[in-house]
Amino acid sequence: MARTLYLVDLESVETRYTSQWKSSLPDQLRNHNIKTHVISGGIVPPNTSPGAFLNFSGTNSYKSQQLEYIANLFSKNIVKDGDYFLYTDAWNPTVIQLKYMSELLGIKIKIGGMWHAGSYDPQDFLGRLIGDKPWVRSAEHSMFSCYDHNFFATKFHVEIFANCFGDWTADELMDQNETVKIVGWPMEYLHDTFKSYDRDYNRKKNKIIFPHRLAPEKQLEIFKDLAKDMPEYDWFVAQENNLSKNDYYFHLCESKIVFSANLQETLGISVYEGALLSVFPLVPDRLSYTEMWDPYFKYPSVWTKDWDSYQKNKPLLMSKIRNIMNSNAPDLSNVIKNSSYFTGKKFFTGTDLYNIIHNTLK
Repeated sequence: MARTLYLVDLESVETRYTSQWKSSLPDQLRNHNIKTHVISGGIVPPNTSPGAFLNFSGTNSYKSQQLEYIANLFSKNIVKDGDYFLYTDAWNPTVIQLKYMSELLGIKIKIGGMWHAGSYDPQDFLGRLIGDKPWVRSAEHSMFSCYDHNFFATKFHVEIFANCFGDWTADELMDQNETVKIVGWPMEYLHDTFKSYDRDYNRKKNKIIFPHRLAPEKQLEIFKDLAKDMPEYDWFVAQENNLSKNDYYFHLCESKIVFSANLQETLGISVYEGALLSVFPLVPDRLSYTEMWDPYFKYPSVWTKDWDSYQKNKPLLMSKIRNIMNSNAPDLSNVIKNSSYFTGKKFFTGTDLYNIIHNTLK
């Protein structure tokens, strides 16, 4: 009998990539000959908590319904030895209860979790609002210990996790703990998604887009200050407008630069989406951006590390923006295309993830 992958999914938010994972991820897993059974959590509130990735109360309702479904699978003897549970968000306390059931019932499953953020990152919501309180750090350590595979998208993310939990480097944590795996996030569907969008750089407007959440760690105030002093360009804040995903992509297509001054980023999906649509990814040389993007697209981290540093380096940042906006369009378009290809192949393709799961299910 073929072993089953139980996909414990993320709640779908229309304006986030989670809505695309809802349909695309199960298909991509099945295309890699992985028998996949999706575990959803029903209906969620349509809006996220202000500035957040999800709805703080709705997500607990969603996860609780997933737990009830999982418990019924066990009570009906449906889960078998060798089956695999993949949590698309590793920060899900139900994994502890899953581990409880599997071990007490003697059913030998494997579990994988995809880490996005947590209190171990001081710039994340959990890090800022809860910090290092013992309950949250103990909870994260317990969840980490439940997983046979702890999946991360970037080495930078492993680094901040390792620094918090053991004062280690990323390499030291991976040497000591074979559960830690750096894999690409399964987003190859974006290539098909963008086939119908206009990526011709010559038809772009003099537009600069801010695609991030309206949260303190994204430093929107820097973007707005630049807009005030560079009125010759159209500065567009995506989340200040009630956009559908399709509308958002059209605004990306019109833009020449996707701008980041982020203080927290463990991957950077919106910047990559922009690059796929021939938008110049202007990012600081820090966080996950350092390992993901060619130096051509990065500016020195000190330019936006905080407001005071930004003020001192503002003329340099303004000059760089003007140089990009005035660059030769065909040359710039080719550089963006080539770089996005290599970035996508390493960080936005799920092949390594699928292979680990496939080999585990054998």
